[in-house]
Amino acid sequence: MKALSIDQPGALSFTALPWRPAGSGEIGIRIAYIGYCGSDLNSYRGKNPLVQYPRVPGHEISGVIETIGADVPEHFHVGQQVCVLPYFNCGTCNACRMGRPNACKHNETLGVQREGALTEFIAVPHGKVIPVDGLALRDLALIEPLAVGFHAVRRAEVAEGERVVVLGCGVIGLGAVLGAVTRGARVIAVDLAASKLAQAKALGAEDVIDASQIDVGDAVRALTGDDGPQVVIEAVGAEQTFTQSIDIVASCGRVVYVGYAKNPVTYETRFFLMKEIDIRGSRGAQLADFGDVITALKQRPEIGDLVVSRVAPFSEAADAMRAWDADPGAFTKILIDMRGAV
Repeated sequence: MKALSIDQPGALSFTALPWRPAGSGEIGIRIAYIGYCGSDLNSYRGKNPLVQYPRVPGHEISGVIETIGADVPEHFHVGQQVCVLPYFNCGTCNACRMGRPNACKHNETLGVQREGALTEFIAVPHGKVIPVDGLALRDLALIEPLAVGFHAVRRAEVAEGERVVVLGCGVIGLGAVLGAVTRGARVIAVDLAASKLAQAKALGAEDVIDASQIDVGDAVRALTGDDGPQVVIEAVGAEQTFTQSIDIVASCGRVVYVGYAKNPVTYETRFFLMKEIDIRGSRGAQLADFGDVITALKQRPEIGDLVVSRVAPFSEAADAMRAWDADPGAFTKILIDMRGAV
């Protein structure tokens, strides 16, 4: 099978993988579209400590069921459009026993700790396969990254009428914007790029702040008064925004980190106590988050056109990665169309 491989930091090549048919309990999926994730970009840049090279990337998956192995439930059938829950948990650690497999201590994600789906065909356990009807095949590749933002909103326990600040409007931040809006929150979106702020506004953000032009703290206070926002969701992964989240959140508010800073962060820890804030992490997504995103995309089918920056054929997959690396702010979501890879 044709595939794209990250051979080492900064080096991509088109390669071939052996065909592996669907075994017992598995479903074989013909890949239609693959979305590039920030983890893929970090792998290409040599900044993903979880990756061993060479690695085929890709865990934002859209495809069609092509084969079905033995002992698979009858509601699956050949020709179904599907997305994939790309996280493989151990099932035995404390997080798994608590029903939170996304936080598994031994998790392996497609395209990170194990070979990804930027290839023609994959076989995965049927429990990882989610049939989706009523959506464009292209948009199935958006479900996983948007679900990560929805999961951050779930972790924040966002309630109707609350003021929520989302720092960073990449696709995960936009997922957080959309997820908070669907819960009836009043969202303030913050980014450095006017184009991404326009996307956040189109998704329902009540206010936007261009952090390249004005002070974020002053702007948030102008919009929320002395109270501040009840929730801050950090989707940048930078030292400045990690501490900024603590500075701007309301007393007794909640801060959720869905990005992570590459370097150590120094805090004024007195604010943790004085404000009595909750600080929470958010990792990946759960099946329920996938369901919520599917519902949102069906209600608003224009979201795909809003979020997708570029659809590249498989033959241009390496060029698309290099273009993203050269100018990451120019893209919200790059999809690779695998249908012409044969």
